[in-house]
Amino acid sequence: MKPENPLHKFTLPQMLREQARKRPEKLAIRQKDFGIWNPYTWKEYYNQSRQFGMALLSIGFKSGDRVGILSENKAEWVISQMGAGIVSAVCVGVYSTSPTPEVAYVVGHADIEAIVCEDQEQADKIFEAIDDLPMLKKIIVIDMRGLREYKSDLLISYKEFQQLGKIFEEKNPGLADARLDKQDLDTEALMIYTSGSTGKPKGAIITYKNIRAGAWGAIERLNINSNSFELSYLPLCHVAEQFMTNFGPVYTGATINFGESIRTVQQDLREVAPTYFLGVPRIWEKLHSEIIIKINEAGGIRKKIYNWAMDVCAPIREKMPHEWNIIDKSKLTFFYWVIFRALQNFMGLRQVKLAASGAAPISPQVFQFFRTVGIPLVEGYGSTELSGLATAHNLSKVTSGTVGVPAQVAEIKLSDQGEILVRGDLVFKGYYKNEAATRDSIVDSWFHTGDVGEWVDDNNLKIIDRIKDIIITAGGKNLSPSEIENTMKASHYIKECIVIG
Repeated sequence: MKPENPLHKFTLPQMLREQARKRPEKLAIRQKDFGIWNPYTWKEYYNQSRQFGMALLSIGFKSGDRVGILSENKAEWVISQMGAGIVSAVCVGVYSTSPTPEVAYVVGHADIEAIVCEDQEQADKIFEAIDDLPMLKKIIVIDMRGLREYKSDLLISYKEFQQLGKIFEEKNPGLADARLDKQDLDTEALMIYTSGSTGKPKGAIITYKNIRAGAWGAIERLNINSNSFELSYLPLCHVAEQFMTNFGPVYTGATINFGESIRTVQQDLREVAPTYFLGVPRIWEKLHSEIIIKINEAGGIRKKIYNWAMDVCAPIREKMPHEWNIIDKSKLTFFYWVIFRALQNFMGLRQVKLAASGAAPISPQVFQFFRTVGIPLVEGYGSTELSGLATAHNLSKVTSGTVGVPAQVAEIKLSDQGEILVRGDLVFKGYYKNEAATRDSIVDSWFHTGDVGEWVDDNNLKIIDRIKDIIITAGGKNLSPSEIENTMKASHYIKECIVIG
């Protein structure tokens, strides 16, 4: 019997209102612009979100209508998302790196009626496809540089749009609270488009019940609390950054930081000093390679000290902290001050209480490297359709090569073929305009992930591969291409590897 989710039975926008009431002056968001970190309190966060929601109502939005966001991560992203949520509109993220045809497909398929664009580059993608988007009512642009001469009734600046909301709210006092009070956990919140590896991207419908489950999964395993600090840098179109930036922090009161750009992540990490951090394997591999290359370039005594430290500390870090004796602790302390503290500062992760890797398997060598230098790295497993984490390591027992044990919100079993099946409040509602795919993926309340796994070492889940990628040899043996690929990618000189056969 799974323990009950202890979080308030509020929707995410209702919880934002609650945070604004309980801790109005506490720091909620910091955004870096032109080198300066600008703060937003919980009161300001809620007020600006409410104005955005009121602006949507002023242009005719109804419950369930869809607003798109085409931008890198920034305060306006989450303000727009929460504003849409306040009036029960559905938020749809669109990858800012997508070319015009992909953007047009998502905006058209999702029936988006208003879209927030970061700048001229993103707005131009919408204008190029405008003839194919008849439902679009407004194009709301955060940075209007280069767009002042554009002649379109659809175009409006973000500031002007927020002003519409302020005026509308003055004429309709109490409307935001009334709309919020009508919400329940079955209200649709987000539509997150999957990668479309087997065809066109599919829009996964996420409800507030799913978000509440995803929030608790993140809070429980990543130890997110009101004193936590996070740098938001992975795309908010992806569920992983959603539970790091929105789900967990809004329910706990943690602080989120938005850097200047995805290109300034390394510098932003050093300035923010986050207490929890999520990276995809490529991020960890890149950090690992940078350090190894610098150590090799330094050579001499520094390289000898590094090798000495790794040889001594690796076996200690394989044990759990409660298993360390006084000699183990002395060695770790010594090498922390000699070399590991400098490495942690270089990465910007010295204050991290927990770091996570997800989205794909991480090589054991890279995983062990970070744990040896003192970064408490764990692995987790989830998907868009699971609203976040379904499994993750417990810090008290980390089994390398696995993705940990099931989260409290997830019930997991393996089919006869070894496919991972998941049940619980974290399972999404279904795919938009695709009932056939929904029926195929959710059978008797169990979500079929398409991943093959196995149980190892006391309820830890190990991911083998995607079912469709498993290779069966002439001798009847099953081979996993990803295991070969990940072994190859452990090299500092190999970025990608694909097995063909």
